[in-house]
Amino acid sequence: MVRNTRAAAALVVVFAVAGLGLAPHQAQAATAAGAVEVAGAVEGGASAAGVRFHDIPGSGGVTLKGNVFTPAGARAGARYPLIVLPTSWGLPQVEYVAQAKKLADSGYVVVSYTSRGFWLSGGEIEVAGPPDVADVSAVIDWALATTPADPARIGVGGVSYGAGISLLASAHDPRIKAVVALSGWADLIESIYSGRTQHRQAAGVLGATGYLTGRPGPEFRSVLGDFLGSRLDREQQMIEWGKKRSAAEQVDRINANGAALMLGNAWGDTVFPPNQYAAFFEELTGPKRLEFRPGDHATAEATGLFGLPDDTWTNAHRWFDRYLKGERNGIDSESPVQIKSRSTDGYEGYADWKSVGAGGTERIPLSDSEHLFANVDSGADGGVVFLSSILDQFAKAPPIASVPLLPRAFAAVWQSERHDEPRRVRGTVRLHTTVTPTKGDGTFVAYLYDVGPLGIGKLVSNAPYTFHGKAPGQAFGVDLDLFSTAYDVPAGHRLALVVDTVDPLYIEHNPTGAQLTFSSPRTDPSYVSVPLREQ
Repeated sequence: MVRNTRAAAALVVVFAVAGLGLAPHQAQAATAAGAVEVAGAVEGGASAAGVRFHDIPGSGGVTLKGNVFTPAGARAGARYPLIVLPTSWGLPQVEYVAQAKKLADSGYVVVSYTSRGFWLSGGEIEVAGPPDVADVSAVIDWALATTPADPARIGVGGVSYGAGISLLASAHDPRIKAVVALSGWADLIESIYSGRTQHRQAAGVLGATGYLTGRPGPEFRSVLGDFLGSRLDREQQMIEWGKKRSAAEQVDRINANGAALMLGNAWGDTVFPPNQYAAFFEELTGPKRLEFRPGDHATAEATGLFGLPDDTWTNAHRWFDRYLKGERNGIDSESPVQIKSRSTDGYEGYADWKSVGAGGTERIPLSDSEHLFANVDSGADGGVVFLSSILDQFAKAPPIASVPLLPRAFAAVWQSERHDEPRRVRGTVRLHTTVTPTKGDGTFVAYLYDVGPLGIGKLVSNAPYTFHGKAPGQAFGVDLDLFSTAYDVPAGHRLALVVDTVDPLYIEHNPTGAQLTFSSPRTDPSYVSVPLREQ
């Protein structure tokens, strides 16, 4: 108990330093002190637990700061399965200490390293570019040469940035047999540029953290500036840059290599929303598992990083045990898709993503024409990055709005009838509508609310949409997928679709004085399609 407490305290030091945004050279002493505390907390010291801190050669001559856990009492000449863990964005090498020790205790060699460009590792931040992918292979080479790692049993994994790098590495290194990618991305463009709209708060947080804890490379600095500066003349270059960093663009290579992939994410992830993970999962042909839970970015995995009980990490260990050790622990016989509703406890299993919400759909007609003045926030919004979804996870308190009081000049509102029975929303809500703008460019955000008897709406899902180069006064059709979710609407409540033009989460592109009209032509009616679970 004392050892666990001390290890958790050391991790608190590390994450606190990262959260304060100290530059790497300023934080070196604090990080080192935390690392010493961790080493002293592990089973009588480094020699008993087999933990060592190393300078590891990365690709291109870059030195990566890492640590290695080996099984206690490792026998001379014995070989053990290897797990490589690249760190998350902005976090140092001790991020995975608690989980690495647990894995080593169960018979793994575990190598964790600070991703290049961050903290004391060399190089510059490449945002999961080719040098980051090559680093994974270089670390594997080093581990096979210097530790009792088995070349036939290699896994990689991580949280957030580490997850994205791990997925990309599985496309390039056929030695990788198992991957656990938690709170990561498979499509970088769909993550932070969905609906052709910049996710301002998410990109801003990532950019600021990168500058505070690392050394952004020139390409990253240029792309971030163009992205946040709405440089449409550079849009295609930004998209190509993102595609090179998206595992979804390399799914054929991943499938050919045949690694077993476990993906985990949160419904409310404001950095890497769940839709892109679900679409990528459906393209995989090898052993695979998809888990969605309530929360925001990396919140489902956070307790496990502090050594506390965490079912995400429990399943990650089971996944590695099955595909690196060959243990028949049953994880491969469970339903490949496991989700937990934001409203209730317990998991629901499905054969595939298409089966989620296969209980039918409720189609809400958007029959009344609505006219909006742009540039004004109506009060409907998606909340605050990280904070809002964390409140939803732990207090079941999503962002709210008083739907009857939303100003109709700036917010379009359509509502269903009151439901006599609960509605279990599962999967991806889809909006189909017709828009007529007064300007050639514009942005709107669609929100689906659960509206109670007093008119208070709880946010079920949302998504932004941006258009450019349209003819003013000419109508065009829009099909928009809202962010996937699992939410239970109580009996006696309504569902409401709200559309406005300003949300602090996103950059909007409405010229001054712009107006939008949402209509429902007789030949192409507008509607919201809500997928439901079978009762």
